[in-house]
Amino acid sequence: MNLPDTLLGEGWYWAAWAVWLPLFLRSLVKAPWTTIRESEQLNVWLGMIVLLMLIWSLKAGVKPGLSLHLLGATVFTLSFGPHLAFVGLSLVLFGITLNGEGGFFAYAINALLTVGVGVMLSQMLYRLVLRLLPRHFFVYVFINGFFAAALTVFGVGLAATLLLGIARAYEWEYLATEYLPYFILLGFSEAWLSGMLVTLFAVYRPDWIVTFDDSSYLTNK
Repeated sequence: MNLPDTLLGEGWYWAAWAVWLPLFLRSLVKAPWTTIRESEQLNVWLGMIVLLMLIWSLKAGVKPGLSLHLLGATVFTLSFGPHLAFVGLSLVLFGITLNGEGGFFAYAINALLTVGVGVMLSQMLYRLVLRLLPRHFFVYVFINGFFAAALTVFGVGLAATLLLGIARAYEWEYLATEYLPYFILLGFSEAWLSGMLVTLFAVYRPDWIVTFDDSSYLTNK
C-alpha cells in the first residue's frame, strides 16, 4: 500500500505526519534495544529489514495507491516485539520510498497503514491468543504464525479501503469489488510465508523469537 503524494488532499498527509511522528519517537524510546545488542540478534533484525525491502518492492497494482504486497508484520512483531517491529518496518518503508515506490509526503500515511495497523493487529492478536488459548506449540505456530498473519493483511487492506473511500479517492463500489477482495488472496500467501518462518525459528532458533518461550510452549506438552 504505497500511496502517491497527490492521491489525497494535503490535510490527510499532514494529519498522518502529526500521528505517525509521535508514535515513531515513542517506539524509538520504548524499544528494547538491549535485546539486539548482541551481533547475532542485530544481524537478524537488520537482515529482516533488508529481506522485507525486497519483498515490499514486489508489488501488484493497477491504479495509483491500489497496490498490494506481502507484509511480514506478524513475523517481525513476534520476533522482536511491537516497538522494534514498528521501527524496523518504518525503515523498510523508508528504503522502498527512497527507491521510488512511494511519495515522501505520503510516507507517514503509508507508514500508518502498513506499519501501524500491521504491528497493532499482530500484537493484539498475539495478546488475545495468549489470553484465550492454551500455551501449546501448535497453537503458537498455527494461530499466531499462520492465522494471525492472514487476518493482519486483511485488516491492513480494510483500513486502506476505508481511508481511500472516506477520502473519496475512489468509488466505494470499485474499492469493494476490485481492491479489497484481493487481500483475502494475499492473506493466504502471507500466512504461508509468516507461518513457515515462525515454525523454522521456533524449531531451530527459538532465541530469535522474543514471544516464544520453550518452558511455556514445549515443557510437558
